Amino acid sequence: MKSPSIRTGLRTFLFALCFAAGLAATHAVPPSVQPLLQGKWPASPRGDYAYDVKVVGHYAYVADSTNGLQIIDVTSPTNCVRVGGYNTDGIAYEVAVAGNYAYVADAHAGLHVIDVSNPANCVRVGGRTNDPGGYASGVAVAGNYAYVADGCAGLQVIDVRNPRNCIRVGGFYNFSCYGGVAVLGKYAYLTSSRAGLHIVDVSDPTNCVQVGRYFTDGNAANVAVSGNYAYVTDSYWGGLEVIDVRNPTNCVAVGYYSTHSTQYGFAGRYATRGVAVAGSYVYVAESLVFGNKPPGRLEVIDVSNPTNCVRVGGYDTKGEARGVAVVGGRIYLADGNEGLLVLPTIRDFQFTVRVDATPGLPFTLEAATNLADPKSWQPLLTTNVATMPFDFVDFDVKLTNKPQKFYRVRQP
Repeated sequence: MKSPSIRTGLRTFLFALCFAAGLAATHAVPPSVQPLLQGKWPASPRGDYAYDVKVVGHYAYVADSTNGLQIIDVTSPTNCVRVGGYNTDGIAYEVAVAGNYAYVADAHAGLHVIDVSNPANCVRVGGRTNDPGGYASGVAVAGNYAYVADGCAGLQVIDVRNPRNCIRVGGFYNFSCYGGVAVLGKYAYLTSSRAGLHIVDVSDPTNCVQVGRYFTDGNAANVAVSGNYAYVTDSYWGGLEVIDVRNPTNCVAVGYYSTHSTQYGFAGRYATRGVAVAGSYVYVAESLVFGNKPPGRLEVIDVSNPTNCVRVGGYDTKGEARGVAVVGGRIYLADGNEGLLVLPTIRDFQFTVRVDATPGLPFTLEAATNLADPKSWQPLLTTNVATMPFDFVDFDVKLTNKPQKFYRVRQP
């Protein structure tokens, strides 16, 4: 009997992975193996809209639009489970997590401080309403302070040492409307769709002073800062701008990557939204502005040489990708109305395969890197389980030395 096989070409990043099902004998359930590439929450769309995600420990904290804060257990990424949340008054755009508290930028409802020490019983303990003209869309927490990008009310610096009594101690405004904020050291980095990147010295929160700025080419949407560089996304042209900020008084653009023209050209334009930095890679979340293309996508850009940014991978999503976090070898995407999406990263790509076979009978899962050599098949495990299906996580899948891998399962 000919061995059935499955070959699946995957566009996830740079891997060309294939799969082979093993020999099927006369059993009630012929053994089979299939890839489990990703996890998501919810399992089916619920009409929510995930704008942002942060990950701490086993939990992903999702800013979920009019549904407020959602807390998802991501211990098993292929089985993401909601464990709690808090329905805020406004539109949850962004979330920051520090200690036992989640800080939610909630649009017209301002800042909420939520005790998440017991994820199953989240309690709002404090917060602060917006200043006139305010629209909280970004938040960062550093030390004793929460920094809120409060729309046309500017930057708000809130003392959160006592979460039950949040006090505004300072801020910054210069006739710009801010949508994104990141804090590193004594500086806050703010994005304004019309005015680019602003750098504000917040070493004295009661006297915040602008020390530098850079006018980006398009509409600056969000910012992440790592080392000497600020990485700014563009919600109009679709791209990533790399700005040298080691001298904040003289910010210099050193690199740029256009996510607009490289893959789809003018057949479809994407707005670049969320951004995260991990090592030498920048991860960018994008949503479709117009065109008959996937509604969202992830771009992975190598910035090891900031003057020569290179796309090294990507993933098309079913939702409008808005926010991204990279933690512990996984990528977490806030994917608009598709909720939360969990993907593996490039450098340490862990791969899950699901085996379905007759319960109670032993089976062997094998792997090979070269189908041309029958001797290359090596057993990964032999086991006997009472319930099916059975999920196996293969951590030995690397970009550098094994660009492809094949799997099969055998049951006597």
